[in-house]
Amino acid sequence: MRRRVMSMLAGVTLAASTLFSAGPAAADTPPPEFGNDWHDPITAAPPVPKPHTKSCEVSVAEAQFKDFTPYEGAYSPPAKCGAGDWGKVVLRLDGKVKGRQYDRLGYLRIGGVEVFRTSTPEPSADGITWSVEKDVTRYRETLGRDQRVEMLIGNVVNETYTGVIDVKATLTFYAARNSGAKRERTPPDRVLPLGDGTTLTTPRNSERIVAEVYATGSGGGCDEYWYLTVPDAAPYSCKAEDGPYREVQVTVDGQLAGIATPFPTVWTGGWSNPFLWYVIPGPRAFDIKPIEYDLTPFAGLLNDGRQHQVEVSVAGRPEATAGWHTPTNILVWQDEKREHVSGKLTGHTASDLANKATYTPGSPERDHRLDTKGSHRLSVSGYVDTSHGRVETTVSRALANTSVHRWTGGESTDALKSTWTDRETVTTDGRATRTDRTYSMDGTTTLGAGDRLRTEISLGDRAETVITHDGRRTRSVTDDRYDGDATYTANVPREDRHAVGASRERYRVYGDGGCYDRTLATEQGALTVNRPRC
Repeated sequence: MRRRVMSMLAGVTLAASTLFSAGPAAADTPPPEFGNDWHDPITAAPPVPKPHTKSCEVSVAEAQFKDFTPYEGAYSPPAKCGAGDWGKVVLRLDGKVKGRQYDRLGYLRIGGVEVFRTSTPEPSADGITWSVEKDVTRYRETLGRDQRVEMLIGNVVNETYTGVIDVKATLTFYAARNSGAKRERTPPDRVLPLGDGTTLTTPRNSERIVAEVYATGSGGGCDEYWYLTVPDAAPYSCKAEDGPYREVQVTVDGQLAGIATPFPTVWTGGWSNPFLWYVIPGPRAFDIKPIEYDLTPFAGLLNDGRQHQVEVSVAGRPEATAGWHTPTNILVWQDEKREHVSGKLTGHTASDLANKATYTPGSPERDHRLDTKGSHRLSVSGYVDTSHGRVETTVSRALANTSVHRWTGGESTDALKSTWTDRETVTTDGRATRTDRTYSMDGTTTLGAGDRLRTEISLGDRAETVITHDGRRTRSVTDDRYDGDATYTANVPREDRHAVGASRERYRVYGDGGCYDRTLATEQGALTVNRPRC
């Protein structure tokens, strides 16, 4: 059932931080079922904070996507608002689409640097609009000069799928605060896109190096739903030899340099039920955040002026299969007082990657079951001799995944309960930053009598960051929770689906430094709750 219904309804791919304004009012009475229109997509995530300084806006791209032809254009930075020394830069995407269309994956590249990866909501017959914001200050160096622009939201338009995706992308530049005010963290001095290759030459005076990877399992094929794949021995429609465990790895000259858990994004056609996501998407569905890897322990090696091989791969991905994208940028902070920063890799410890998928056959009275446990650890240390002294950096990361996948013969019932943890500690120059990430998914899809398909699902995206420095400790937590329950009649035209469904999202940010807390809820496509708590 899963593959059959998925292929019928999913299209797949989405991303970027949806703009939330305090304006939308909740409906008094929701309709008895979904109609031809519903509330425009919205998330409970906070808008990007902006300084109260002079601002300048530049249009980056404006296009209608009907196929897989990229938009190509030119970008020039504003002459005002700091002329390159901006305090903040915010990207905004405004989109609209109507008719019938799958969710589609998209990206925006400026000067070859991927600054934004996104996907789209699925439209109503009457049409929807949505907006997304992202803080792109870290790309300030790239944005400081004339560049080529490339943007693509791959799409298919024909007699059945009529939705043309119409978007506009703009950048707003905010002048830096005066010297007496608190400044934002310094952006990198260089941003180097790896593009389609793996060769990297860093400036010889690099003192901090971070890789960011926009990793997405999407674009068709079973690795679009990698968390549901099963080994070849199990009778299920989506196969992967080693089961559902996935890990995004970075190597430097063949040596493992970074490991991370990919976020289990659910796109807006996901879990066979687009009615779950029409108004409130799942976490990160409109904001595909890059995975970050601190490669500073390798800076001494990379600073020798030679070309090095930096490669990104996805462990667990079946060979010769499509579906994973890993565009990568290298962020570099330079020592302006030295032409060459020397250093050395002093420690490297990696555990064996543990991945055990145990299949228990089902019967007419018992579900098929796959139990998965995976884990991996890596710790690397190194130093650089800078103009301000020797700086030692240690990066430690521990990944783990446990999941239970149950399904019936014919996949008329399909259920997954899974938790992923990604715990990282970066210690440098007496400052320790520990980030504990926890992702969760608990969902069941059932195809019952009369082809009534019901999906119940809960998703979690939580990160706790603790910074310890000079005897002081600060803590912050971001917690995004989604719950949905939707039912419709499958295998019939849209007007005969008689769909009903409710969804809820609560997004919280708390700890030292303030509080944000907002809840949204919907019924049959109407916004019924829009409640701030802080």
